[in-house]
Amino acid sequence: MHEAELLFSEASQYLRPEDISQLKNAYSFGQGAHSGQYRKSGEPYISHPLAVARILGQLHMDAPTLTAALLHDVVEDTHISKEEISERFGAPVAELVDGVSKLDKIQFQTQVEAQAENFRKMLLAMARDVRVILIKLADRLHNMQTLQVMRSEKQRSIARETLEIYAPIAHRLGLNKIYQELQELGFRYLHPLRYRVLVKATKAARGNRREVVGKIQDAISNKLKDADLEAQVYGREKHIYSIYKKMVEKQLTFSEVLDIYGFRVIVNDVPSCYVALGALHSLYRPIPGKFKDYIAIPKQNGYQSLHSTLLGPFGIPIETQIRTQEMHRISENGVASHWLYKSTDTDLGDLNMKTNQWLQSLLEILSDSADSKEFLEHLKFDLFPGDVYVFTPQGKILTLPRQSTAVDFAYAIHSDIGNCCVAAKINGENAPLRSELKNGDRVEIITAPYAKPNPSWLSYVVTGRARSHIRHFLKTIQFDESVELGERMLNQALLALNVEPALIDKAQWEKLVRDSGAKSREALLADLALGKQLPAVIAKRLTSPLESINSEQVPHDPITILGTEGLTVQFAKCCHPIPGDVIVGLIKKEHGLVIHTHNCPVVTQSQKNPENCLDVTWGKDITRTFGVKIKIVAANRHGVLARIASAIAKTESNIDDVAMESEKDYTAMGFVLQVRNRHHLAQVIRDLRRIKDVAKITRI
Repeated sequence: MHEAELLFSEASQYLRPEDISQLKNAYSFGQGAHSGQYRKSGEPYISHPLAVARILGQLHMDAPTLTAALLHDVVEDTHISKEEISERFGAPVAELVDGVSKLDKIQFQTQVEAQAENFRKMLLAMARDVRVILIKLADRLHNMQTLQVMRSEKQRSIARETLEIYAPIAHRLGLNKIYQELQELGFRYLHPLRYRVLVKATKAARGNRREVVGKIQDAISNKLKDADLEAQVYGREKHIYSIYKKMVEKQLTFSEVLDIYGFRVIVNDVPSCYVALGALHSLYRPIPGKFKDYIAIPKQNGYQSLHSTLLGPFGIPIETQIRTQEMHRISENGVASHWLYKSTDTDLGDLNMKTNQWLQSLLEILSDSADSKEFLEHLKFDLFPGDVYVFTPQGKILTLPRQSTAVDFAYAIHSDIGNCCVAAKINGENAPLRSELKNGDRVEIITAPYAKPNPSWLSYVVTGRARSHIRHFLKTIQFDESVELGERMLNQALLALNVEPALIDKAQWEKLVRDSGAKSREALLADLALGKQLPAVIAKRLTSPLESINSEQVPHDPITILGTEGLTVQFAKCCHPIPGDVIVGLIKKEHGLVIHTHNCPVVTQSQKNPENCLDVTWGKDITRTFGVKIKIVAANRHGVLARIASAIAKTESNIDDVAMESEKDYTAMGFVLQVRNRHHLAQVIRDLRRIKDVAKITRI
């Protein structure tokens, strides 16, 4: 039977006659649009949309989805527009086709940027209508099934993208069959040699295993009959990719992985699942710590089953999954079960709600991400496999990726909680925010009204949601601070040219912003603070039409440094300036304004480019502390380090770092101390000199 007729025949088993009529129209329309186009295999191009529609037909997707599948490449590859599809097949079909279409008409600077922007567009459409991603997954599955005609480097590139993005999305949506086939095909083309070796080894071992599998299956079936349970028992074949992953992750040999036997038990209802579990535990001894109840606490993708690993005959480990028929359907087809089985079952309601929550979190990440590459990075974090189940103080269960921390938990509750968190309690005990969460942890987040995200959190958060919120907050804060500092820097540069900043009118600013290619006046000022533009150059461009105030040099105030400027002002690690030191500001590209002491060698070198130097001074009433380096040479005697540390503590100074080099009679100690100003440092040095064993103190 022709592929098109197979599609219509299969679809007619669950769709109305008028729906089949629409599919036939879509097929004729698509065939005409793709006329003269061929796939690399030599087949007419229409064979691909047909195959995609058939994959979706097996999931019993609705008529608009199958229609969009038949037309999913016409906008991208032919002269047909979205408007024409909308007129002929309706707006919902046109929106689905548009959601799946790539952004080929836009020119991107790099392939990575193009790939990232296409994902961004697709996932934005998916967040509006999950059917978009179902079409895209079916499209990717058929492309993977016919990948052999591509050249090897293209095969590897597509296979890597499939394993990194498409397979995890299929898993996240509970589409187990599609997920496993995408993984198998991705592995086959990304690592062809490893794949062939494992396929050969699995085939060779299969004959030896058949007898053992049969005996265990009979024993399980008989035990369940004795317990008066109606059940279907299946031996589960391990997939090649899951064998490979287990070998790599757990550093096992092939024979060790294959020595684990898997069985699936399907019963009629939830109580029978627990009765079956008891029966199996009385047949074979359960291995401690290897039981998971995904019925009471379902996975994020709606998956439900009881998992238990048993010690079978001859010490063989047996992995068992026990579930109902409904759970089995959802485990195979996930979010597509909504269409496949028209059910009001609460399980499906929960699944759709969880999928909705995930899609909403994607929208949040999209809105907080500055560009597509950043969004793609967040998405990969979000698709990180494996779950940890933790509890709020009220007993609500939250599901997070493995290795999530207390900060991830805080952002999972609400972005405001994440932004203001200062500490955590895990199982009633105080714990650092970087603490990794474990299954069953009860987590309470402590917040403070004026707290804000710390850049160091980015080094240990796992979820895309937390990562994007932290970055968004830091960028917003940094931008506001940068605009303020940039304005101060430009004003100083203008006064150095004898021009009063207030005389610069709106038209001059607009011309400068336009000529420089900046998005706005604020963006240009922020670039000044971050060292991407030089104040002297911008001041000259801004004042070219203006006359100076007078011929005499206008005195201008230096920029005041308060130490509270945040990320826009940095204090040089080479000379460690502190209040009381004579200081100079240097503009460093991508770092902004960096403060040095006036006699630092870096400043001497930079004076060759005076436009990079800024006149700066310390403000009054600075309350924060600053790092400073000192070197102490002391007699090599017992307890000398303890006496020095005690003296430093008494002066209300903290030790940030210490390094020691010992010789026969003396020890050289390098300290980084936190002090308020030069006066505070002088007090620290005075108190240290009173220690009998201290021979010499110098500031580095």
